[in-house]
Amino acid sequence: MPANQSDYYLTARKFWQTVTDSEGSTSNSQLHLQLETYKRLFSVFQAGNYYHIIFNMYKSELDYVDSNVSLVLGYTPEEFTIAFLMENIHPDDKPYFLNFEYRVVEFFKALPFDKVHKYKVQYDVRIRNRDNKYIRILHQAVQIDYDEKNYYRTLSLHTDITHIKPEGKPCFSLIGLDDEPSYLNIQDDHVITSSAALFTNREREILKCIVEGKSSRDIAEELFISLHTVNAHRKNLLSKAAVKSPVELVKKAIREAWV
Repeated sequence: MPANQSDYYLTARKFWQTVTDSEGSTSNSQLHLQLETYKRLFSVFQAGNYYHIIFNMYKSELDYVDSNVSLVLGYTPEEFTIAFLMENIHPDDKPYFLNFEYRVVEFFKALPFDKVHKYKVQYDVRIRNRDNKYIRILHQAVQIDYDEKNYYRTLSLHTDITHIKPEGKPCFSLIGLDDEPSYLNIQDDHVITSSAALFTNREREILKCIVEGKSSRDIAEELFISLHTVNAHRKNLLSKAAVKSPVELVKKAIREAWV
């Protein structure tokens, strides 16, 4: 356990320990072998430098820290613990982090077992780097080690999106995969709004492809629709998002947690 167990860290730990009563039986070596398979679940265009971590719910600690954390934040994997991460969150964003983690725990506790692998958590917070500057990190997480009673480990991808979202309050979303509904930009009043309220299913598919950097022709081939249909959807997306260009659409989609 970390030596500097702040009340802030201990509060989050209480949330995490409500979903596990043991460490589980999957070894770290097994998880590392499966890492590439799990990474595909993020299914998102990398808009900046990023690193991966594996979070152990039972220990409330990190089992694995990608060496790229040095590239993004300037810290070594050895010093980058969950307590260290939390203490370096921007003071204004710390309440958001606790609120988001509480919501994540409550959502997955209520989620049917067969739906667990179909959801990705997504939110952003600012983290102080070694140069004492705050970097806005997009946190994306999927459950990778769980059973019908417990959640053991989570794989998270942290991407630097400072250049896309230099200002603004943190956003929190639950992203449905394989046609499951998404709940976007969930607000403090606990009202969860489905992404269907913003875009149609097909528009969400095409928006995801646009964010991944695919051309209209690539999208048409992947979704088995005509180029004309793709372009029509792209125009509708620009209109609904109230932006004028695909670049603005990608930035807003990431900033507002639409994908």
